Amino acid sequence: MRKGREAVSGRTLKFRCGGRNTGEMAMTLDRYWSKITKTLEPYTPGEQPKSGGYIKLNTNENPFPPSVHIIEAINSACLSLNLYPPPEADALCEKIASYFALSPEMVFVGNGSDEILAFCFPAFFERDKEILFNDITYSFYEVYARFYSIPFRLVPLDEDFTTNAAAFCKPNNGILIANPNAPTGIALPPEEVEDILKNNPQSLVILDEAYIDFGGKSAFALLPQYENLLIVQSLSKSRSLAGLRVGFALGNVGLISALKRIKNSFNSYTLDRLAIAGAIAAFEDNEYFLKTCKEIIAIREQTANALETLGFRVLPSSANFLFVSHEKLAASLLYEKLKGAGILVRYFDKPRLHNFLRITIGTAQDMRDLIVALRLIIGSY
Repeated sequence: MRKGREAVSGRTLKFRCGGRNTGEMAMTLDRYWSKITKTLEPYTPGEQPKSGGYIKLNTNENPFPPSVHIIEAINSACLSLNLYPPPEADALCEKIASYFALSPEMVFVGNGSDEILAFCFPAFFERDKEILFNDITYSFYEVYARFYSIPFRLVPLDEDFTTNAAAFCKPNNGILIANPNAPTGIALPPEEVEDILKNNPQSLVILDEAYIDFGGKSAFALLPQYENLLIVQSLSKSRSLAGLRVGFALGNVGLISALKRIKNSFNSYTLDRLAIAGAIAAFEDNEYFLKTCKEIIAIREQTANALETLGFRVLPSSANFLFVSHEKLAASLLYEKLKGAGILVRYFDKPRLHNFLRITIGTAQDMRDLIVALRLIIGSY
């Protein structure tokens, strides 16, 4: 062994120094872990290959780069990196509030929508009362619930993978719904969203609208009517800013105040200056945002039609991805064959999902390459 290195054998660490055995300490790797650390099953993100050469259709990133206006704003913000960012990101909150015709006090921002969702659990849910979310949805919800020891009940999607709104109209301590849902891409109709709000006046309803800009209808117009509504959105998808990690929440002043109390008890500076500048610019360049969303929707519909001609069942999507299952070939086989052809898609080896693939919408050329690869794979069986 080289000097100064540690030998790792199984779950035992042996420390050596100067090439000599100056003392050996063996311990299990989880010896100092807390009980909750030992029981957690962390969220597993899509593959992020370190080498190039892949067509990456597995993490729902926007295939188009940020607008020039965003790049210029970030470059300008670099001149003030010697200063801490404003702790409440006031200018960004004001920009978002103006965009949605709300007051700035109804806006909260954070490092991506995931961080805001993580704040929601200790801010609003109790450890002795049950919250509800779908059995097939964004898997981070269950991770957060277990992390914060919040009891939860899974509400099964219907056989066609739509959300059963009536099943959420029963006693609970909170409701969390992804709309459009992930990984299915199916949106909940606005009237069903309102039914859930009406039937749960004592419970907070959190709508995770990470993909809303690709064909869904945001519920933000309902905020003045329902104090039990909190909307969480992301700039990672529709505004091409996955690399900046910016998310925001919209809700009444009391809900936003609770999120601020949690944030300021954890980390009072959640957004850096570059993220704030880029996010403000993203809302200012609305023309680019609308143009790229429209193009992604058009590519999605073209791809869905092409997949159906190849024998795929394609669920109706209002997101920047498609959830598909082939009539003859297993999803696990298609996943491996596509990866071998240099195309990454997402495969979930879970009940009810094991025969489906989630395919992010890339550029028009990306999707043409996908269809060509699939045609070759399917034709060989």
